[in-house]
Amino acid sequence: MVDHLRASNYENLFSLFNNLYPLKEEIKTAIIANSEIIKVGKKVKLLSVGERSNTIYFIVSGAARIFYLNKEGKETNTWFLFENELLISVYSFYTGKPSFEYIETLEDCTLIAVKRDKLDELYLQYMEFNFSGRKLTEFYHMRNEIQANELRMLSAKERYQNLLDRNPQLFQRVSLGHIASYLGISQETLSRIRKQK
Repeated sequence: MVDHLRASNYENLFSLFNNLYPLKEEIKTAIIANSEIIKVGKKVKLLSVGERSNTIYFIVSGAARIFYLNKEGKETNTWFLFENELLISVYSFYTGKPSFEYIETLEDCTLIAVKRDKLDELYLQYMEFNFSGRKLTEFYHMRNEIQANELRMLSAKERYQNLLDRNPQLFQRVSLGHIASYLGISQETLSRIRKQK
């Protein structure tokens, strides 16, 4: 029997899946049994370049970022993730190859962690859970495509406005330097854009 406090950490994860396809109680029990709740502090690297990603995380509380370093060692942020979102190094997790990016916490975090082999077992055992996993993968792939298209096709000001409209909490929880990097602009340019508002 799972204790109530531990199970309460899973409520939002189960809600996310239920929005895609109703989860049976036995699947919920299996997810709890095949995952762990971890608490980590701010600025903890959950994955570094060269490591193989074998864990997917669900953020119960806190915030994290995914970034890489260019040849000169300059950081470029590619994702910011918050409560009720999945945290994953897509390329390394799905290919099993070494990561070219870092995953780092921006705040103290409570995370639900599932290893790749356990996730695969759950997908094989419960086909409806497999469906939910596919729908979530599609959602994150679309999000990534939107971001890539905005970087290619929109002005810095338009990218900033879209980010502000989509995710206003970002500006309260993430440094302007990180946001500028994500938008593909300098911090000075971001400050100028913000002053024009």
